[in-house]
Amino acid sequence: MSSHLPAQPPSKPEVMSPVGGWPQLRAAVQAGADAVFFGVEAFHARAKVGFSNEELPEIMRFLHQRGVKGYVTFNVLVFDRELREAEQQLLHLSECGVDAIIVQDVGVARLAAEAVPDLPIHGSTQMSITSAEGALLARRFGASRVVLGRELSLGDIARIRAQLDKSGSDVELETFVHGALCVSYSGQCFSSEAWGGRSANRGQCAQACRLPYDLLVDGVRRDLGDARYLLSPGDLYALHQVPELMEIGVQCLKIEGRYKDAEYVALTTAAYRQAVDDAWAGLPLSVTGQQERDLEQVYSRGLGPHFLAGTNHQTVVRGRAPRHRGVRVGTVLSVTPRGVVARLSEDLKAGDGLVFDAANWRAPEGREEGGFLYGGWQAGQPLDTLSAGQDIELRFAKGAVNPERVRPGDWLWRTQDPALDARVRPLIDAADPLHTRPLEMAFVGRVGELPELTLTDEGGRSVTVTGESVIGEARNRALDAATLREQLGKLGGTPYHLDGLTCELEGAGFLPISALNALRREATAKLTELRGQVPQRRATPLLETSSGALAEAALAVGEPRLHLLVRTPEQLDAAIAARPESITLDYLELYGLGASVQKVNEAGLSVRVASPRILKPTEQNIQKFLLSLGAELLVRSGGLLEGLQEVAQRPTLIGDFSLNAANALSSRALLALGLTRLTPTHDLNAEQVSDLAALVGPSKLEVIAYGHLPVFHTEHCVFCRFLSSGTDHTNCGHPCETHSLALRDERGRQHPVMADVGCRNTVFEGRAQSAAPHLERWLAAGLRDFRLEFVHQSAAELTEVVAAHRAYFAGPRNASELERRLAATGPGITEGSLFVPPAFAAGLPEADAFAGLTALPMM
Repeated sequence: MSSHLPAQPPSKPEVMSPVGGWPQLRAAVQAGADAVFFGVEAFHARAKVGFSNEELPEIMRFLHQRGVKGYVTFNVLVFDRELREAEQQLLHLSECGVDAIIVQDVGVARLAAEAVPDLPIHGSTQMSITSAEGALLARRFGASRVVLGRELSLGDIARIRAQLDKSGSDVELETFVHGALCVSYSGQCFSSEAWGGRSANRGQCAQACRLPYDLLVDGVRRDLGDARYLLSPGDLYALHQVPELMEIGVQCLKIEGRYKDAEYVALTTAAYRQAVDDAWAGLPLSVTGQQERDLEQVYSRGLGPHFLAGTNHQTVVRGRAPRHRGVRVGTVLSVTPRGVVARLSEDLKAGDGLVFDAANWRAPEGREEGGFLYGGWQAGQPLDTLSAGQDIELRFAKGAVNPERVRPGDWLWRTQDPALDARVRPLIDAADPLHTRPLEMAFVGRVGELPELTLTDEGGRSVTVTGESVIGEARNRALDAATLREQLGKLGGTPYHLDGLTCELEGAGFLPISALNALRREATAKLTELRGQVPQRRATPLLETSSGALAEAALAVGEPRLHLLVRTPEQLDAAIAARPESITLDYLELYGLGASVQKVNEAGLSVRVASPRILKPTEQNIQKFLLSLGAELLVRSGGLLEGLQEVAQRPTLIGDFSLNAANALSSRALLALGLTRLTPTHDLNAEQVSDLAALVGPSKLEVIAYGHLPVFHTEHCVFCRFLSSGTDHTNCGHPCETHSLALRDERGRQHPVMADVGCRNTVFEGRAQSAAPHLERWLAAGLRDFRLEFVHQSAAELTEVVAAHRAYFAGPRNASELERRLAATGPGITEGSLFVPPAFAAGLPEADAFAGLTALPMM
């Protein structure tokens, strides 16, 4: 354990379980979850699962009666045309007694804090919170708890907790401990948007990270061996890190998996419940080896603590397969006419579901061989037991396995274990409550008076019931504490167990056992009813009326202004020659920026520096360095924006797409923090950008008219993983400084990979996204600030792209001619996320609909 950690956590952390339906909900409760999280109809990031609005009152009553909190995911970006519907949903969630909402959109958080002030807000992991400043920004908008990014180490989390404590903030920390890892930072993935016309920030992830890619090193294909899935991480498994997380003071341990079945929910919940209880009691982990194998068996792409234990780029992404593997049970030695001989590393039995993993020689897209095990043979004789360490011929049903597609060296996995079903059934099928909550009982019994029984639960709720018959004189054995404990403690079939009993007895009294039982049953029924009651909460709808104020929607005037973003010195020279409104420097290495800033200044042009999108606790000096350059800042990190609030003489700030401004409320909230202009999120199509301009004022927006969509932004470094044997930046040799990388997808398109100052990788869409078809509409909406962004273009290509846009704006405005010129430059163009579907819904609120919210106070 780390010596700098507090000796005792302030409270026992919650175990929070994922729920996609009623079977998972019941499994989580039975296995001991303190809280569950789930979606309700709309506005959540797992669009295929969840509950209806009509079910919600029953769900919350069930949970509260069992002593479990229910958190509803509201973790998507919300568009302007949906804000009224979103507010109505917030009102419904609050009215039903939801314990908290988990929110990504800062505008929605701000709205909820005002419209339903008694409904707690938790900042989602999609807020990309990786620092104390990021947590404080979420707190500013009303969040009482934040879910930290899964890319943080134990040391990072401890620093965040210490910095928050030092600042006096009461914001709680929640962290994932189990389940799937996204390769991209949550909230910063635009691959689904770029390639599938669907948004991960809207609950429609297409899982492009789970596809195979070719790796091109300096333009030449690199043989990846069995690691073709080079963006598909293993699954998080932090059972052994639970004591350290508790010592740090993390308030909630979260299990990922709302798409998983009830068996997964039951097994993971039970294991982490046990780990927390052990650590809280000061005991070593008592989870058995079999339980750990069950966790791997029920669902796993390969388990490990990954970033929690520190960065190791060789292990986060193994790359062999993107799907459930289960437990590795052996290696193929040879193929026989009737089966496959394998050396076993785990015991097997008939009925096990096995799959042969041939990633080292067969195309990863191909069908895998496998089937249910019929039995094992040695020397032509069937075996009763198939034990680890033996070389056994495994046989399957006729035709189940094609021996021509199995080779020596293939890995063997058990993907299904019938015995696991038997072990998990008690948690799934139990009729009575298995995990119960503590009760304190107080019994008052005086001879000649009616008995009283008071129950108090773990939340301090209390009921008192009075018996129907007076306590008589005892003829033989009088009522005593032992008898009362025995009878009143019979709480089978209820969600309670007796934790403590106080007795106030006067006289040698007698009460029939039946009367004591009736008293207990009445008291527990009343307490259960009380626990299920919905709390009274305030509700103040804010979007019902408009204010009549139209000033903010006034159109911008003047000629279009071009802002260029460059990433190489060669591009910079061409940009200076083009004389744009401003030049933004987005270099790999921050500490070489001083000379380039000076160069732009000497040319008499406005210069900006782009910040990293992610800042961790050990990277706080980056803010000081950026300020020392004397340049304007393109702010890409919410944590940085919060940190800059304490700077008295700060430079001009432009908010970038990564702040995820998707609607008028989030845009206004971010602009109020000192941003001069703001670039909308890539989740908006071109028409929605026009909508936003009407609602916040076009002069407040700077839109990207040309650029490569950053489809993945990852902590995982592809350079380190495949061009070195190192684990992180301290021993990788920095191949990112001497080599260029690109990923080639199944369609043959190449997507460049670049590393930033924190060694984080960004994979860019190979084609440039162009707003050419929409520029006329944007100009009519009053937009005047247009940014052109470059990744791998040459100086000549940059010059041509700028010239094409200038020719368009100079007139006559011919979108087709602009598209033709851009398509002929570099790798081509795509409309990408700006595409407006033909049936795009109408319903934009009036331009003044949100003007009254501009004065909403920050939390």
